[in-house]
Amino acid sequence: MYALVENGSIIKYLNGNKGLTIGGNQYPKSIFTLWSDAERLAIGVYPVRIDTTNKQDEEYYINTDITYAVSGNEVVGSYGTPTAKPLDDILFTQADAEDNRIPSDKAVGDINAIGLKNQKISIVKKQAAGLLAPTDWHVVKATEVADYSVPANISAYRADVRAKSNEMEGQINACGTVEDLKVLYTYTEDQNGVVSRPLVEWPEEVV
Repeated sequence: MYALVENGSIIKYLNGNKGLTIGGNQYPKSIFTLWSDAERLAIGVYPVRIDTTNKQDEEYYINTDITYAVSGNEVVGSYGTPTAKPLDDILFTQADAEDNRIPSDKAVGDINAIGLKNQKISIVKKQAAGLLAPTDWHVVKATEVADYSVPANISAYRADVRAKSNEMEGQINACGTVEDLKVLYTYTEDQNGVVSRPLVEWPEEVV
């Protein structure tokens, strides 16, 4: 990406996929592939670089729009300070009601926006349900067939899945900041080459 700069101001952005006219002079699109940076700068065509220093993981943060500014021999696009997404649910308030910002099917105290914790916990619950589903038939059969019992290894596995699910939910709920939550899901490798994360893992599925 490039930008046309005149007198220190950005005039327009260029994709480099077609020619352009500057000061009455026409230039082919080949200037973006065959010319050097110095040659392009001489006619006011600056390279654009995106500075991602302030950009954060969009799963946990709301990033600002990019702002562009001429800096030396380039145009730099920068992110502002990101905003952490709320950990807890945001509820409709009385102020929302007074300003008519509550949908007709909602009321004060209902959830307006689901927080990160509940989003993650919802995923955990769905994963647990998915892991239990293949062995649900054992439980159903045990309730319908008098002389059938759920195999011990299946019962142990199902109990372990539920225990892990509860433990994960506890770890998630204990987070006090977005960074705490993010760290739970961050895998690291120790000096022995073992890759792990703080959030507990699911038990190995039974065959």
